[in-house]
Amino acid sequence: MDKLPKHHETYRPILEVLKNGEVMQFSELRKVVRDTYYGDLPDDVLSLTTKSGVPLIFDRIGWGKVYLKQAGLVRQPARAMVQITDKGLEALKRGELSAKDIENDPDFIAHRNSISQKDKEVLGNTEDQTPQDMIDAGVQAIENQVRSELLDRLMAADPFYFEQVVNGLFEKMGYGGARTTVKTGDGGIDGVINQDELGLEKIYIQAKRYNGHSVREPEIRNFIGAMSGDTQKGIFVTTSNFDVKAIKKARDAHHTIILIDGEKLAELMYKYGVGVQARSVYTVKSVDEDFFV
Repeated sequence: MDKLPKHHETYRPILEVLKNGEVMQFSELRKVVRDTYYGDLPDDVLSLTTKSGVPLIFDRIGWGKVYLKQAGLVRQPARAMVQITDKGLEALKRGELSAKDIENDPDFIAHRNSISQKDKEVLGNTEDQTPQDMIDAGVQAIENQVRSELLDRLMAADPFYFEQVVNGLFEKMGYGGARTTVKTGDGGIDGVINQDELGLEKIYIQAKRYNGHSVREPEIRNFIGAMSGDTQKGIFVTTSNFDVKAIKKARDAHHTIILIDGEKLAELMYKYGVGVQARSVYTVKSVDEDFFV
């Protein structure tokens, strides 16, 4: 296993393969990087796998791509596709690209700072942790990364598609009759769901795909005003957050208004399997105390 590249040793090979600027499918990128830069490794090394059966070389390349994306050196213009950025091309011109270079990159630091301090403390303090603690912390780190990528993809999506995703999420959560309203772009009702299977009570949905812009009080007021007399319940969803006045307006309204910010949205999508898929499943076994007498 020592002969396999560490994830940070795949940074430059990944960028070299992508340097022509074309969009490449991630599965193809992994194969090209493996065959071009590590094809001379022994078969018994290349055949090593993770516990879940994924080739270890592909896992290392995959994590290399993740960190390059967090630093803004590559981007994902579409599902399962990868493309180098201008920043990535500049990094290639400078020569070597080390783990330290990525760790000190402002974009990478900003991304890492978006992960909760509690999670970072757990991941950074391994001396007092049991193996189970470290497994749990590692799973949490992966979940945080996936949630961050979910928000990145949503913020890059078409606003109408975002509305469809939100309504699809509520369907997965067990609400009935989720539907997207006519595309108007007027800030009105974006969707309607039924609280019960028979549709006896409706809930109106407003979905705003914002990046760096908080939802403000007038938008909550307009949402309430757009709700017809057949419902007193609404859910306002955004990829960003709500300012103080918006939160107060929703709380003080005669209607029941639930606010879902970007962090909560990504959490719900992850929990209910919207926009994600299972990559690895691990089984951890313990001794059966009832077996031994």
